[in-house]
Amino acid sequence: MHRYILLFFCFCSFSLFAQEFPPISIYTPQDYDAENQNWGISQSSNKFIYVANNKGLLEFNGANWTLYDSPNQTIQRSVAVINDKIFSGYYMEFGYWEKDRFGLLNYNSLSDKIEMIEDEQIWNICSLNNFVLFQSLNRIYIYNTLNQTFKIIDSKETILKMFKVNNNIYFQKNGLGLFQLINGEAQLLSNQFKTERIINIFNSNNGLVLITENKGFFKLVNAIWEPWETEINNLSETSSIYSASKLNNQKYILGTISNGIIVLNNNGEVVYQINQSNGLGNNTVLSLFEDDAENIWLGLDRGINSIKFNSPYRVYTDNNGALGTVYTSIVYNNNLYLGTNQGLFWKSLDNSYSEFELVRNTEGQVWNLKIIDNTLFCGHNNGSFIIASNIAKKLGNLQGTWDFKSLSDSTILQGNYNGLSVLKKNNKNWEFSHQIKGFEISTRFFEVSENSLLVNHEYKGLYQLKFNTELTRVRSVKSFDSIFNKGSNSSLTKFQNNIYYANSKGVFVYKKTTFKKENKLSQLFTKENYISGKLVSTSNNLWAFTKNHILALEPGNLSVDFTVNKIPFKSTLRESMTGFENISQLNAYTYLLGTSFGYIKLNLESINQANDFNNKLKLELNTVQVSKKDLKFKPVSLSNSPEFRPEENNVKITYSVPLYSKYEQVDYSCFLEGFDNHWSDWSSSNLQLYKNLPFGDYSFKVKAKIGSQELDAKEFMFSINKPWYVSNVMIVIYLFGFILFSLLMHFLYTNYFKRKQEQALEKTKQELSFKKLENEQQLTAFKNEKLKQDIESKNRELAISTMSIIKKNEFLNTIKKELISYNKSNTLDKVIKLLDKNINDSNDWEFFQEAFNNADKDFFNKIKEVHPNLTPTDLKLCAYLRLNLSSKEIAPLLNISPKSVEVKRYRLRKKMELDHDASLTNYILEL
Repeated sequence: MHRYILLFFCFCSFSLFAQEFPPISIYTPQDYDAENQNWGISQSSNKFIYVANNKGLLEFNGANWTLYDSPNQTIQRSVAVINDKIFSGYYMEFGYWEKDRFGLLNYNSLSDKIEMIEDEQIWNICSLNNFVLFQSLNRIYIYNTLNQTFKIIDSKETILKMFKVNNNIYFQKNGLGLFQLINGEAQLLSNQFKTERIINIFNSNNGLVLITENKGFFKLVNAIWEPWETEINNLSETSSIYSASKLNNQKYILGTISNGIIVLNNNGEVVYQINQSNGLGNNTVLSLFEDDAENIWLGLDRGINSIKFNSPYRVYTDNNGALGTVYTSIVYNNNLYLGTNQGLFWKSLDNSYSEFELVRNTEGQVWNLKIIDNTLFCGHNNGSFIIASNIAKKLGNLQGTWDFKSLSDSTILQGNYNGLSVLKKNNKNWEFSHQIKGFEISTRFFEVSENSLLVNHEYKGLYQLKFNTELTRVRSVKSFDSIFNKGSNSSLTKFQNNIYYANSKGVFVYKKTTFKKENKLSQLFTKENYISGKLVSTSNNLWAFTKNHILALEPGNLSVDFTVNKIPFKSTLRESMTGFENISQLNAYTYLLGTSFGYIKLNLESINQANDFNNKLKLELNTVQVSKKDLKFKPVSLSNSPEFRPEENNVKITYSVPLYSKYEQVDYSCFLEGFDNHWSDWSSSNLQLYKNLPFGDYSFKVKAKIGSQELDAKEFMFSINKPWYVSNVMIVIYLFGFILFSLLMHFLYTNYFKRKQEQALEKTKQELSFKKLENEQQLTAFKNEKLKQDIESKNRELAISTMSIIKKNEFLNTIKKELISYNKSNTLDKVIKLLDKNINDSNDWEFFQEAFNNADKDFFNKIKEVHPNLTPTDLKLCAYLRLNLSSKEIAPLLNISPKSVEVKRYRLRKKMELDHDASLTNYILEL
């Protein structure tokens, strides 16, 4: 019965004490993209974590998980990093992984050099000097890394597990006991544990200690394993131990099949039990591993967890929702009080196993806890309360109290939803006195300054109030400059006799009658990191909260300047209510930060130690990959300065810092020399992708910081070759072509301008020729005009001469006719002959012919060519017809009758062979 009572007590104490735990990072199968079960964990020299998963080997660099599939598609049961190789064991396969020049792991089989037993699996791997040992259930393979040979230790009995302690190799055979390898041979060390499975063996100050699956701890005393009575011995009978490890701080950590982990100190006393109900990802712990930073890694039946036991943080998670969001906290009479949105809770600090209890009558929103006159006051949505242990006494009926300020030993000023009120001490008891009139604005932030009161309302502004002597009415209200009028999440706080106001525009300190900006403190609230102007005052520190940090401001001993301790704790991780951030001091170094899920304890001394450790971390350049336009990336070497083809101008680079802390985050900044103009903004992304880079030489630089601590930067140089069309050969060709082109252009332009000059000269010549021709044409026209005038003159002369001849002959014929009629006796014959002679005077024809030739000089030649048989008389008739003379007009010229003229015309037609219908006159005119 005593044993079961002790067992029940252990369970209860574990459950209660496990309420405050170190931070636990949970990685699910969805996070690492592999199977549920994880059988082994190890760490490399660059602090990367390697996990044996059902699907293969997992690599974690602090930022990303990478899966390397099993070489034979079987479950990986074991992993051990030895020097620069990651040794792995599978079903019917074992070997090692090694990084290539691309930063990727390649597998090398060792089992292909030997013949394994059917269905054999490698469950454990360890190293000793130059040897690597692989343990299956039937054999131990001893691999000599120097000459790459094997020695095999066979066993007819099942080998349950292999252990390395003090450079000695132990293993357990089922049904026989514990063996030790001595000079490469198995020797029985103890037959005590024939059936009880040994989980692990540890070295201690008093010799060897081992832990069994169900019987607890045993110590080796005088070659006999004696039970070591610890708090776990009875529990282990119901919670089977599957994995165990001894930590660097000498604590023991045990992984169970169904109840998570149990942590014991060096004396065997339980420190923690963490299971799925209070924060662990799964209750079945298949493997345990402590890394260089003393993080404890758990390989679970479903997922991977990391617990930072030496973390400066301890976390209380309200899994059941009993507490709610913590708005205020305080230590009073050695009790811890938490004011939440669901009420006021308390527990004793002396009993770490106690639970939080609700203070009666405090259900609802608690805003503030304040100790005044050794009395604990509670500002509540329902009003003001005095707290004594677990009892709350209400003061007055006024609703909604924000805060309390002591004015004197007997007077307390309250800030309420609708203004200000007063509490008075009467016979050692505090009682509600009255509400102050004249200021009915909600008064959450207020501070006493000499003879006035400063009040901050987030949305209305900042005021200075003065009261009457009786403190019953506000005598005057002064509003400060508009810079203070609106300040979302602003606050007003007194710290060491100075009043500080903070909002998004900075921090201001009250001096005499106004607020002046405190430039050094204001630099902490940049536009990029501002989330809240809430300032919290504790005994030694003024606290502020930004996006990436909690700031602990401590005044200097010899100056007025503050020493700023930046705690790298992002707002997204601490999960406080914005504008209602709260922190209280528990002891000299420990503080309690209220959150929306409970609270977090932080230790400033441990934080400084953690910062020192983080400074030793190194930024690792993991992979560099390139691709063409299709974005199908391929890895490139990390060992030199590679040159990429012109079309491979998409470059992806990954990097990380192996920091495995839940509440600390690494930020990165990059700069690509030859492309960027400045460093990128700080970001948690550990990947940088550059697309369509032009050809040239580049130097990629990346730096990291944890909080405000920057780590050494990394650099990677690479080049993108020129395309063929801008290569050196092509540039020479282009230059040569340019020269040829220039010469050709010069030649063409010279010829062109020469042709242009010739064309211009030719054009000028043509213009001159045209001008000359025009002048000649004008001259010809003038000549033609003159000729025309001459012809017209000649024609007139011809016409005049013709008419003169006609008149003369007509006149002579008339005289002749008259003479003939009177010539009866022939006395006038002589006169008639003389007239005939004058009528047929050849001189008249010659004169007519000369005039006719002047007017139409080619006529006689033409008509003679056409009709060479014409007589002179015919030619005369033709000449008269050319002058378009009628027969009557022609008769006197020929000295014949008109009828004779018609006869001559008829004969002329015959000679010319004209048609009957053809006009003789028209024919002659047209020649």
